[in-house]
Amino acid sequence: MVSVRAAICAALFCLVSATQGLTQDVTLKSRDSSIVISGTLLGFDGEFYRVDTVYGELTVDGSGVLCEGPGCPSLTDYVAELDISGSATIGEVLMPALIEGFALRNGYIATREAESPTQFVYELTNRTSDKLQARFHFRVTNTDEGFADLLADEADIVMSLREIRPSETDLAKEAGLGDLQGPHRSRVVALDAMVPVVAASNPVNEITLGNLARVLGGDVTNWAQLGGPDAPITVYLRDAASGLSQAVEDRILRPVAATMTTDVQRHDTNSGLARAVARDPFGLGIVSFSETGNAKPLILTGPCGFALRPTRRTIKTEDYPLTAPMFLYLPARRLPRVARDFLTFTRSAPAQIVIRRAGFVDQAPEEVPIDLQGDRFANAITVAETAGGLDELKRMVQVLGPMKRLTTSFRFEPGSVRLDAQSRSNVQQLARALETGQYDARRMVFVGFSDGDGPAEANMGIAQRRAEAVRASVVEAAETANFNQIDIEVAAFGEAMPMACDNTPWGRQVNRRVEVWLE
Repeated sequence: MVSVRAAICAALFCLVSATQGLTQDVTLKSRDSSIVISGTLLGFDGEFYRVDTVYGELTVDGSGVLCEGPGCPSLTDYVAELDISGSATIGEVLMPALIEGFALRNGYIATREAESPTQFVYELTNRTSDKLQARFHFRVTNTDEGFADLLADEADIVMSLREIRPSETDLAKEAGLGDLQGPHRSRVVALDAMVPVVAASNPVNEITLGNLARVLGGDVTNWAQLGGPDAPITVYLRDAASGLSQAVEDRILRPVAATMTTDVQRHDTNSGLARAVARDPFGLGIVSFSETGNAKPLILTGPCGFALRPTRRTIKTEDYPLTAPMFLYLPARRLPRVARDFLTFTRSAPAQIVIRRAGFVDQAPEEVPIDLQGDRFANAITVAETAGGLDELKRMVQVLGPMKRLTTSFRFEPGSVRLDAQSRSNVQQLARALETGQYDARRMVFVGFSDGDGPAEANMGIAQRRAEAVRASVVEAAETANFNQIDIEVAAFGEAMPMACDNTPWGRQVNRRVEVWLE
């Protein structure tokens, strides 16, 4: 974004003479008419014009120019327009709930009008003046369609159940939308999870992630191979273009270099998928945590005896390995003020209540006392080896015993030192809490853990460095926090408290983490 003066400086050498005679739909003139910028109006947010000229796209401060031409918007009757496209899981329930919550708290009346089976619009009217302030246009299909609409300049925000892919990032850069993997170009609005489910009558209650990948890849085709009846397995998934289905491939199959079997029953909706599995005694599906319906969730297990269940708390902490952040992707351009206000609201405490009531997992941090973490400590005792391992476990209990674990955790992308998407969002959430003084007069400890692959001493050093790196990221993000009011420390316990078995890539990823503890 540039001011009118900066825009003029960037193009002054040719704009004045070259724009004469062009047939474009707007002309922006400085107050003294000495500078003229003509082009096609791409957008107006009530404050700034976005204009496509022969010299590129310019964003111009409306307070310094006069607009002439048939495309000029009305300054007095301006209505903010926002186009939102993508995942139906996010768009059908979560976003409408957030918009209505935002309207209630900000003096608007929200009115929804259906335009087609996949499109609807929310109009926000000022409760006092009865003046229409904004229209939020929704197209709810799937993640692929959302990114396609963004690249076609038909969407301002993409709703996605997966991270943007490299090919989509490259296309967005070429289209002038900025680096959608960069800071502030995406945000996690809520949390969900991929949950393997079967019919309630199915005797199988648990499955390893390795076996789940083999079922999805077509290597395991009979329930007898999983300890169940001698019957073929029918696999149910969402449509191939949905973010949930693509996340299944990215998170479950890709780590073991497997590809999806072609023998899959596809469904257009999560609810339809859950109903189909619930009716089929020999079916197995992957559904959203928010829409399991009457199907029975399978517990994720491993050969070391650990059991991981999808719950609100384990999803929030990412202890459950198949968490699925729900993203909003934003191009590098200015949105109308009401849209920016709405995005700010999505991270507020009232919004977290709306998210929970809508059936999704919020990001509000919770403090968990040590006496509610019995399973974690029991697992740690079970796998502790040698006297040294038990001594380290004893040291951990002595240090953390008087404290509470915050549900805000940090994990890393596979094979990388980069924080994963949910953790990057957690950095911003925790930084804002520090800026508002939420943890003033308390002691905060970033605690590093590692997997058990390799020498214990080396793993301890890795865990320490990870904890230090996460603390540095949070401190850097909390620009206005008063760090004289809070003690922030770092500790590490290496492989002392694993969350999952180390013999799989998923288990090692879950175990490599940084937790936050408070006293």
